[in-house]
Amino acid sequence: MDNTARVVAFMDVGTNSIRLLMVRVNPNHSYTVLTQQKEVVRLGSGEFPSRHLRRDAMDRAVLVCTKFAEMARSNGADDMIAVATSATREADNQADFLLRLHNEAGLDLRVISGLEEARLIYLGVSRGMNLGDKQAVFIDIGGGSTELIVGDAKHHQYLDSLKLGSIRLAAEFSRALGTGKINLAAYGQLQQAVRNASAVTLAHVRKFRIDGAFASSGTAMNLAEIASRQFHGHSLDRQGGTLAHAHLKAVLRRLCDATLAQRRKVPGINPERADIIVPGGAILDTLMDDLGLAQITISDRAMRDGLLENYLARSDSTHWLDRMPTRERSVILLGRACGFDEPHARKVTELALQLFDSAARLGLHKLDATQREWLLYAGWLHDIGTFLSFVNHQDHTYYITRNSELLGFDQTEIPIIAAVARFHRKGFPGPGKPEVAGFSKTTLKVVRQLCVLLRLGEALDRSHAGLVDAAQFTTRNGSIRLKITPRADATLERWGAQNNAKFFEKAFGKPLVVG
Repeated sequence: MDNTARVVAFMDVGTNSIRLLMVRVNPNHSYTVLTQQKEVVRLGSGEFPSRHLRRDAMDRAVLVCTKFAEMARSNGADDMIAVATSATREADNQADFLLRLHNEAGLDLRVISGLEEARLIYLGVSRGMNLGDKQAVFIDIGGGSTELIVGDAKHHQYLDSLKLGSIRLAAEFSRALGTGKINLAAYGQLQQAVRNASAVTLAHVRKFRIDGAFASSGTAMNLAEIASRQFHGHSLDRQGGTLAHAHLKAVLRRLCDATLAQRRKVPGINPERADIIVPGGAILDTLMDDLGLAQITISDRAMRDGLLENYLARSDSTHWLDRMPTRERSVILLGRACGFDEPHARKVTELALQLFDSAARLGLHKLDATQREWLLYAGWLHDIGTFLSFVNHQDHTYYITRNSELLGFDQTEIPIIAAVARFHRKGFPGPGKPEVAGFSKTTLKVVRQLCVLLRLGEALDRSHAGLVDAAQFTTRNGSIRLKITPRADATLERWGAQNNAKFFEKAFGKPLVVG
């Protein structure tokens, strides 16, 4: 990569849908998503088992690819990376399709193997999850293939691609499925086909330690959405959630007990998937059965995200980012996308964490490692609001953090981190503040204590010059003192810390003396 921002478009030409992800990649390796688009084209319609792309399916795909390519060019895309999967991979008229895309869309489509598809799915999904030291199985159910991967936060241990997919199974068992209700015998045929195709792969997967499971793809997302509406009374969180196997089975019984027309009206269903949702669900149901998975985490990330990750990793200078845990990487990239003062953010965070640790040693709080991590991320992000305006930038910081799709975090953590970052200046979190509305008393206490530590860290780098090397709380004659180790005159920093002593007493119940 050079030293200028680049607009890059990634296109995934799948068996059921074509997806576009367009981003601006900045010189500091952060990126901004410009648009995400998806169109259902059913490229694989009628292909199985003939292995021949139909003319009407190719027409639809070429039209959508042309429109997506035009959109990318109109946004100044420097690169367009387009890959095709199962439907194109297996088609005997693949060359005709690729030539049409080249001539009509100006697009050079690269057909990837099943194992490469699995690798890219792993990259896309794993970088969006907080795996820690866990090892998980990843399942992606497409229209023509299903990928299974075993991996941890850094590496995959096993990859495979099965000739199983929602469109493929729907075509193979079209007579048994029909347009009416799906009986137990027909569903049993679907499951047996899944077991026949996956037996060898599952034997390999079972050799690995499995601490968790993730499912990606439109099939998994749609089944989880139906289950969330049916059992929880609300839509699925935008970044996914969990799907209990028992709930999946109940949803599939409901779908089987409905005609195709009735299926299209089930709350939460994507009507375009009504004819293939049961075959796709049978794949997930059977794999969860055979792997003994009581629940699975749903991810909205997919292969196009893996294409972006792969693109970023090509530069040697991004390898350190690739080695970072997902949460840290996500926060750093958000900060860089907002053009934050990185040395200042790191210094403030370093000092705030020193104060957190010394306060713990003195018994001033009972916060744990997770809450220390929240302080770390809030410290890195506390000034990103200056991207919009310095005036009241704490409010902009809150809004950006609260509404950014930070990867690896659950939906309870982001509001807390945003609130801690918001109250690094001006105001103090109390029951009447909208930023902490709905927080429990325990969570509010955590936010108050963390934001005070962040305030003090900010005060101790007031000049943005790194004048304070270290800071810690000590006790003397029963009082709490803030001891700092300056490398030069830090009078302004001391004054700033003293101005926050009243907030320290509010949060910790003890007066603070700045020594």
